[in-house]
Amino acid sequence: MKCLNRQGNVIADNEAQNKSLDFLYKTRLGNSILKILIQPSVSKMAGKFLDSKMSTFLIKPFIKNNNIDLSDFEDVKYNSFNEFFTRRVKKDKRVVSFEASDLVSPCDSRLSVYDITSDGIFTVKNTKYTMAELFRSKKIARHYEGGKLLIFRLTVSDYHRYHFIDDGFLSEHHRINGFFHTVNPIANDSYKIYKENTREFSILKSKNFGNVAIMEVGALLVGRILNYNANHKHFVKRGEEKGRFEFGGSTVILAFEKDKVDICEDILLASREGYEIHVNQGEVIGNKLSHK
Repeated sequence: MKCLNRQGNVIADNEAQNKSLDFLYKTRLGNSILKILIQPSVSKMAGKFLDSKMSTFLIKPFIKNNNIDLSDFEDVKYNSFNEFFTRRVKKDKRVVSFEASDLVSPCDSRLSVYDITSDGIFTVKNTKYTMAELFRSKKIARHYEGGKLLIFRLTVSDYHRYHFIDDGFLSEHHRINGFFHTVNPIANDSYKIYKENTREFSILKSKNFGNVAIMEVGALLVGRILNYNANHKHFVKRGEEKGRFEFGGSTVILAFEKDKVDICEDILLASREGYEIHVNQGEVIGNKLSHK
């Protein structure tokens, strides 16, 4: 799926990442390797290595191969690859709108928007999913009928921390175990991505946007989802860091109830035409519906 910036210009794809995914998902040898890579035991071993100081040699070639611009990020020494991958942005590089009516992005990502239809089905690159399958809950699927589903797909070069979109009370997290498959659209030709991946979700009873379902989706290899204070209900603030993804491109999904938000027209138009829109954490992507 092609991606646009907010000015409507096409953003170049990460060719190195796409070639690797083509190999894994579209060749017999790649499929054989993939079956090994998605096993939880392999993911755990990879995670331990990427947490270790031995992994720092991977940082420089990763920056070069993915054309990563580090100017937005803190200039610090990293003691492991995962420390680099979960690097923090400089405080002045992500400005969060605190206007009550502004809906802001939870993360740096490529955004797509879908209507949650009466039968609970939405489509990602010609693959259909139901809300009930995604959340493993018919009750949740029914509750969000008529609302909006926002999918924020992070690439390997993105800022991999995600933040709360509003003040409110957050429920405990629910974990759905699964296999780790990449969230890149290339993989949709072979796997139902969001059904297969390990994911976590919680409900934010927000001050301005109703009850927002928040889901994090893990990805290929490590794909670790690290949510903070995940085991109990607590009050959160707009812009506060919710958690982070360790290595393996990942996804954040937001589900809004009917008549709670208006999404910016440029984003809706891009989604209707089959494009993702690149957004940064804190950027305004919509507004509260004032009559609700």
